[in-house]
Parts: sequence; C-alpha cells; structure tokens
Amino acid sequence: MTYKQVAAAAGNPKAARAVGNILNKNPNPVKVPCHRVIRSDGDIGGYAFGKKKKANLLKKEGYNSR
Repeated sequence: MTYKQVAAAAGNPKAARAVGNILNKNPNPVKVPCHRVIRSDGDIGGYAFGKKKKANLLKKEGYNSR
C-alpha cells in the first residue's frame, strides 16, 4: 500500500504525511510491518532503520523498487 492509501483507509486521504510520521514511530515493526508502505510514485520512501534496510526487506518479499 502507499502512504496515501493507508491515509484514505483511515478516513483522511490527505493525511499521507501523517501516516509516514506515525509509521516512523512504530514501536513494533515485526508485528506492524511498516516497511511495506511505499510512496505513490513507486519509490520506497523512508524507514526508521534506513532506506537500505527497507529496500532489502522489500526485495526479500518480492517487491522490485526503482
């Protein structure tokens, strides 16, 4: 899903940036796999543990980022 899709599912499609901020503070990334949320343009976006770690996790799960 994209940050915008998560925001829309939460009832506020304009809150994509807020979704990113909330996911950045995710206390349990194993239970809530926030690395699976990407930008609308297909870029992986940020990650609290670094973009390289996020890219590696996504690659292991079959996502081919730009």
